[in-house]
Amino acid sequence: MENPDKTIELARMELANRLFFRLYQCTNMLHKTGTKAVEDQGLTTQQWAVLGALSRPKVRDGMSVGDLARYLMVSRQNLSGLISRMERAGHLAGTPDGQDRRSRRITITASGRGVWNNEAIPKIHEYYAQALADFSIGDITHTLHYLLKLLENMKRLDADGLAGNTEDGA
Repeated sequence: MENPDKTIELARMELANRLFFRLYQCTNMLHKTGTKAVEDQGLTTQQWAVLGALSRPKVRDGMSVGDLARYLMVSRQNLSGLISRMERAGHLAGTPDGQDRRSRRITITASGRGVWNNEAIPKIHEYYAQALADFSIGDITHTLHYLLKLLENMKRLDADGLAGNTEDGA
């Protein structure tokens, strides 16, 4: 007789594999279709995320590169090239941080805020409406709940340095 616990665990891992593969596909499609939605504004999804992060009222005075990287959950190295391109485009400005001269404080410029508010947001809202077609408010709420739950578990794995490790240390 087959062990029911082993059968359940195999089914769980098969579902987990499907879930994470779908997340991978969704991420790729977000970059592809999201960038297409804002390409007329000269933006990519990564730039969209940076402008969105810096346009929040509570960071009106900008963010350090490290804080922005942590907020977006990207490496400083990946973010620095993106910031440089956005500075050249006139969307962002970097100045020495008043509290830590070794750090730069990144702010959204008036031009960047104009592109964000007047051009990008209407396109992003249209994109959201199309991507979430046939989703009820409940569907969106539940999806957000589960993604946040998954994100918290993944952040814990990252902080503990446990990603890829098993209980027996293999």
